[in-house]
Amino acid sequence: MPEKKNPGHNKPEKEPEENPFFWRNQEKRRTVRGGIRSQTTRGAFGINWWARRWIEVLESFKIGGRLDRGKLYARKGQVANIEIGEGKVDASVQGTRKEPYLVKITVKTISEKQWEKLSKSALAKPIVATKMLGGEMPDDIEELFQKSGASLFPAKANDLTTSCSCPDWSNPCKHIAAVYYLLGEEFDRDPFLIFRLRGMSKEKLIGLVSEAIADKDKSGTKKRSEHDATASKPKQDADELEKR
Repeated sequence: MPEKKNPGHNKPEKEPEENPFFWRNQEKRRTVRGGIRSQTTRGAFGINWWARRWIEVLESFKIGGRLDRGKLYARKGQVANIEIGEGKVDASVQGTRKEPYLVKITVKTISEKQWEKLSKSALAKPIVATKMLGGEMPDDIEELFQKSGASLFPAKANDLTTSCSCPDWSNPCKHIAAVYYLLGEEFDRDPFLIFRLRGMSKEKLIGLVSEAIADKDKSGTKKRSEHDATASKPKQDADELEKR
């Protein structure tokens, strides 16, 4: 008796992302040579508090079940590259197709006016500036931003706009989620990338802060000079009286 053939056997295979259970078949996922692999094999992403805070903020938005599935892609090195610009992220993530999927993330930026305010107040404090230039994020940086009417991290889900060239209907899909998690590790490496993502490059920020500190020093020197001149006035008056 001839073997019964599956009438759909010769049909083109569906793209994996269209099948909600296909992710369990990990053998179909293409391996990436030189992909960005997470530093952790289990547990939380990120080492420093600001990297973990980034993940915590994203997870608080409740933006979809695929956020967790992105962890696997991040840990398996499926993200081929990540480029962080001012207010945007471009990345490519290898899925099951031959060509990697293109991921774009846009983040609401802080206005120039707010950055100037921050540089003259919160960021110009000596201890804050010293820590930042040393590659460390001050513990109270979020509070300092809030006092200046800004937010260091995205304040709400609408502050993020994402897209991926994969056919998955969910947003974020697992490819976007993988990039989200690896961004935390990029921030571990260089905390200034958080500021770039919020619209301010490291070079511009250092320039603004340096200018603000210099202005404060000039203002302090002027006040001291005025104080010294005022303090010496009574002595000059007394000397004049003695001469008379």
